[in-house]
Amino acid sequence: MASMTSAININVDKKIKDEATAILKGLGLNMSTFINMALTQVVKKNGVPFEVVNPTPSKQLLEALAEIEEMKKTPDKYPSYDNREDLKKALLSDD
Repeated sequence: MASMTSAININVDKKIKDEATAILKGLGLNMSTFINMALTQVVKKNGVPFEVVNPTPSKQLLEALAEIEEMKKTPDKYPSYDNREDLKKALLSDD
């Protein structure tokens, strides 16, 4: 029985395609082989073979971003340093 193949035409961002092609080449794969591997996994897993989620920033990241905004609004409340040595002294002090 002859193997039946079917073409898939997709549009992708050129930069993403070029980067992915380079990575796959380094792995000894071409795009067609990778797409076949990925689709085989979709069938075997009966779904997408990797997690597909909307990234949610962590509480720690949100707090850090809020702190940065506060620092930008009121820079005089925060120390600044003219050189690395002054910063180092401040970081190593017990105050």
